[in-house]
Amino acid sequence: MKRAQLAAGIVGVLTAATLALSTSPAAASGTYSGRAYVYGAETWTDDWLDEGILSTSTNTSSNATCLWQKILWADGAIEADGTTFDSGDIDGHFGSNTKAATESWQSTTGLTADGVVGKETFGAAIRVSSGTYGLFDLTADGAVDTYRGFDHTISVTRDSDGRYHFYDGSGNARIAGYDYLTCT
Repeated sequence: MKRAQLAAGIVGVLTAATLALSTSPAAASGTYSGRAYVYGAETWTDDWLDEGILSTSTNTSSNATCLWQKILWADGAIEADGTTFDSGDIDGHFGSNTKAATESWQSTTGLTADGVVGKETFGAAIRVSSGTYGLFDLTADGAVDTYRGFDHTISVTRDSDGRYHFYDGSGNARIAGYDYLTCT
C-alpha cells in the first residue's frame, strides 16, 4: 500500500511539474496589469506603474514598443555607438538600438541599465515626466496631452477607456498595444 501511495504521489508531482513547464505565458503580456495595451486610470501620476515588459525577447514588435521608442527619442537617449536615438529608429521593433538607448535612458534615471522596459522603467518615465527630467502637459480638465522630453515633444493621450495613444511617423493615431504592430 505504501508503494502504491508513493507511486501515486510521484506521478502527481511529475504531472504538476510537466504542466508547469508546458504552460506558456499569456501572449498579451500586459505582463503586470494583464491588459493588452499601455493603460491608465484616474490621475496620470500612477498610470505606467504596472505595464508589461518590452525587450529583445518579449513584446518585441508592438505599438507599445513604438510608444517607448518615441519616449527614447523625445528624451535624447544615446545608442551604443554614441549617437542620439533618431526618429528613424522608431519602428516598433525592440532591437539592439532600442536596447542600447533604453540602457542609456535607464542609466540617466538611476535605474539598473538592463535594456528591459518593465514596470520600473515605465514608472520612471512617469516620474521623469512629472518633474525631474521631462513633463506631461495636461489639458484644462487634467487629461494627458503631451510628453515633453529633453529634446522633443510628442503627443501622447489617454482615451476614456484608459488606453494610451500616440501618433506614428506617418501621422496616424495609434493605440499603444502589446499584441500588434501597426505604427510606421
